[in-house]
Amino acid sequence: MTDMTLTPAIVLAATPATPEVNFDFAARRLVLKGESWPENAAAFFRPLLLAVETWLGEQPANTPPLQLHVALSYFNSSSTKLLFEFFELLNGFALRGTACELHWYYDADDDISEEFGQEVSMDFPAIAVFLKADLSAC
Repeated sequence: MTDMTLTPAIVLAATPATPEVNFDFAARRLVLKGESWPENAAAFFRPLLLAVETWLGEQPANTPPLQLHVALSYFNSSSTKLLFEFFELLNGFALRGTACELHWYYDADDDISEEFGQEVSMDFPAIAVFLKADLSAC
């Protein structure tokens, strides 16, 4: 099944403080990769959240799962708050019938990031969470 969405992809290059963003709506694959410690996390993440929320709201039932791939080697507390808003958004859509997957990539030596992924899995049970101990695999 091909998604004939008219929503354009969102592609942003990584900066020293913000992750690479590649939201390919047609492929139903969203990627956040790099580091996330922007001065204003809300200003960075909220437009992305709005775009995803708007797009998901336009999707018909019984579509393939939306895949969010997150490979952040570092993220600060304000980014954590916005990531949780993102996961909450996806969880809400998953509860209403839109399958959502989170592919959480972490360094095998980073217990904190691994535990964060486990916490997300428990806090947002409608999202299928896949933990992957290889940041470079994203």
